[in-house]
Amino acid sequence: MGKRKVLVTGAGGQLGGAICAEFSDEALIPLTHEDLDLVDHSNLLRAITAHNPVIIINCAGYNRVDDAENNAEMALAVNAFGVRSLARAATDVGAIFVHYSTDFVFDGVATVPYTEHDEASPRSVYGASKLIGEWFANDIMGTYILRVESLFGGVPARSSIDQIIDAVVSGREASVFMDRVVSPSYVHDVARATRSLIDTQAPVGLYHCVNTGHATWLHLAEEITRQLRSTTSLRPISVTNLSLPAVRPVFCALSNTKLAEAGFTMPSWQDALTRHLASRGQAS
Repeated sequence: MGKRKVLVTGAGGQLGGAICAEFSDEALIPLTHEDLDLVDHSNLLRAITAHNPVIIINCAGYNRVDDAENNAEMALAVNAFGVRSLARAATDVGAIFVHYSTDFVFDGVATVPYTEHDEASPRSVYGASKLIGEWFANDIMGTYILRVESLFGGVPARSSIDQIIDAVVSGREASVFMDRVVSPSYVHDVARATRSLIDTQAPVGLYHCVNTGHATWLHLAEEITRQLRSTTSLRPISVTNLSLPAVRPVFCALSNTKLAEAGFTMPSWQDALTRHLASRGQAS
């Protein structure tokens, strides 16, 4: 079998880089924002037609959660209408389409991890723009929509988890949410899950794709200090006491049940953290 043409948008980002590494044995077409602007719909359609890929993986997005509150037009242009253009282009060339969404589509009032069957109810412009993008992506045949959360790993290392690691390593006190519950997603595990779904021809549709388990940010930080054998102090703060432009869902743990049913089991977030620290040369 010849190599498949795999087009990756947002290839210069954290997740995009991991996807490119995972599909490096294929005929990879990595496109950064400079190469392909999702807002320029006519140019996007021309580019997809010219490349004629068999798989399109969309890692691009407008992810400035707070800025989106005052820039809804741009958030929608990229996260919703840009996705619509990509989905239509995928249909035109007959490509499998993979799109990533977020835990911010939920309101965060649950007490158990959200499943794919739970109703989405975003409380921010960012979350709403991503949910509309899901609707557009779901309108076409052959689409995988993967919800990820609190991404870490890969480059550039600017994730919240990396910021905590940097603080712990340097001995600076780290302020962390004691009440926001998340299911972190290691980008390399997300990339492997993505490839597994495609290669095994798993049923298309919506999947949650996070590392197994969930924790408060304080618990995550405590695990980082434990694995690094550090005594750096942690300062618990409450997300409800902060005046942020965008509302953060408080409980946003996601369940991977559907992904497991498709034959792929995500490692625990603790295991992923261990591998991430090792990749940074900071294994305990």
